[in-house]
Amino acid sequence: MGKNYYTYILANKRNNVVYVGVSDDLVKRVWQHKNKVVKGFTQKYNVDRLVYYEIYENPEEAINREKQLKGGSRDDKVALVNKMNSEWKDLYEGLF
Repeated sequence: MGKNYYTYILANKRNNVVYVGVSDDLVKRVWQHKNKVVKGFTQKYNVDRLVYYEIYENPEEAINREKQLKGGSRDDKVALVNKMNSEWKDLYEGLF
């Protein structure tokens, strides 16, 4: 079994701010966002709820998808989350 790579979307408590990222360790990366370990956008806007993610087997695919999502509109991101997670529940606890 090989390593997985993840493209993910985080939201803030009111779901009015979204963030797209990529990681090879989704549990650790979301934990970092939740605990405000890294200064930046997610810390500033309190974006720490995992509302969407995709799994890839190679990093290039995950990075390309991240770029695609970042290049899309907010409406596109919202539609994607609504399709998989219509209640915008925090999916973090279900990862482990």
